Amino acid sequence: MTRIAGHLLVECLIVQGVTHAFGVPGESYLAVLDGFHAHADRIRFITNRQEGGAAFMAEAHGKLSGRPGVCFVTRGPGATNASIGLHTAFQDSTPMVLFVGDVASEARDREAFQEVDYAAFFGPSTKGMAKRVERIDDPRRIPEYVARAFATAMNGRPGPVVLVLPEDMLTQAVDAEPLPRVEPVQAWSDPGALRELRTLLLASERPLVIAGGGGWTPQSAAALQRFAENWQLPVANAFRFQDTFDNHHALYAGDVGLGINPALARRVRESDLLIALGPRLGEATTGGYTLVEAPVPAQKLVHVHASAEELGRVYQPTLAIHATMNAAARSLEVLTAPPCVPWSAWAQACHADYLANIDVANGGITLPGTIDMPAIIHTLQRHLPAEAVLTNGAGNFASWLHRFFRHHGLAKGHKTQLAPTNGAMGYGVPAGIGAAIVSGRTAFTIAGDGDFLMNGQELATATQHGAKSIVLLLNNGSFGTIRMHQEREYPAHVSGSGLANPDFCALARAYGYAAERITHTAEFEPALQRALAAPVGTVIEVLLDVDVITTRGTLGAIRQAAQRTAM
Repeated sequence: MTRIAGHLLVECLIVQGVTHAFGVPGESYLAVLDGFHAHADRIRFITNRQEGGAAFMAEAHGKLSGRPGVCFVTRGPGATNASIGLHTAFQDSTPMVLFVGDVASEARDREAFQEVDYAAFFGPSTKGMAKRVERIDDPRRIPEYVARAFATAMNGRPGPVVLVLPEDMLTQAVDAEPLPRVEPVQAWSDPGALRELRTLLLASERPLVIAGGGGWTPQSAAALQRFAENWQLPVANAFRFQDTFDNHHALYAGDVGLGINPALARRVRESDLLIALGPRLGEATTGGYTLVEAPVPAQKLVHVHASAEELGRVYQPTLAIHATMNAAARSLEVLTAPPCVPWSAWAQACHADYLANIDVANGGITLPGTIDMPAIIHTLQRHLPAEAVLTNGAGNFASWLHRFFRHHGLAKGHKTQLAPTNGAMGYGVPAGIGAAIVSGRTAFTIAGDGDFLMNGQELATATQHGAKSIVLLLNNGSFGTIRMHQEREYPAHVSGSGLANPDFCALARAYGYAAERITHTAEFEPALQRALAAPVGTVIEVLLDVDVITTRGTLGAIRQAAQRTAM
């Protein structure tokens, strides 16, 4: 069948199972937009307000579905705006494909209008942007390039791929058909390595599993749970992968990341066998490469990862196992366990440490002001559906959710946490809206005032496409994380971290959201109930004292400690 290449490209996406594509329209890919119009009954193009928000929504879709989220942007400024979502997908190991409309072929390499060298800007040599960057010059090869992009995005360590689309190529007539749907390849554990892992476990006294990274499914998460139960292994989740293992399970030990429970940090250091299932063991999960020392850990380390290139790249493990998470977990769940293990008390103590950490009455701190953040998060726990999607960007505000909210776990059927491991501000609002659009589930976002303003305009996207999210906006008039670091390093020297904010409730209403402002804890529960029942999205603004800066201490205490040290 002959049609223009832009239509063929959309047909290829449909065959790959794509139901939604996010983007900001551009003249460089008008032929693709026409393809979305022609196939509007099978695929939706979601019009965003800024390419960074579009890329974040595509990344969130990739996290939720396990298949590449898709984003379309125009050349130059559009592509560079989208780079934040690409970097997030890379560091978070999320499958994603970014399509970039480009200058026409005859104008290439002349610094044409908005021209950029995408291979240089996004390519693997950047070590943090894309797994692969390719340009489609021949429309007959569109099916080949699209299929390869999806395979590359999903196989090994998942991540983003960039496909560049010259605008003149997209308008050419072409007689080609899409290639079949691509499924990710499973890499199975070496049987000899599994036997060695069993030997290490039998010799251990204080083992600890750290689970996370990309590539998990409900089936592999359930297999991980059975492995943990068979061997009575305590399981911690890696930074911002807190839904990998059920937080309500008796073997759950907490999350290993920024703001880690000090008791869990001690458990990691005291462990004699760490089993890292999936995470690449980045800086946040390893406490700046101190909880697990690089390059040779003090603990025995078994590192299981989907990418052979990741194994041994930062850490020299005692045992490296190259396997995808589905294959690894299914192999581990049938690993024969002994009738009893010597670390039962250790596992129970790990879980007790976690329970103590979320019980603010047990060794908690008294924070100033009229807002009790732990109580607010516990209210969320009571009222949000178990399958609700919770999102956040970057900032100290996220620590309230990370510490006190208990995810039900992927094994129960749903991924429920969308959060950027690369610390990208502005992620939470578009991620929540994207999740609401593609899943129909309740989407809840926690944001700071600085974080919200980076992509708050995407509330208009939600309204336009009939989606709703609930945004809990913590307004302390500050870039709080930076203020905290300033007080620690340069006490009482506040510079650049203060914010003069708009009327957030009025702004939200202008975008079509409902909005409420609360100043006392007791006001939150009825506001949340109204938001859950409302037909449109809601912003609940919480006026928070800037001194309430972390879940473990105040800004004033940080400043005083720094001043004492400087004396």
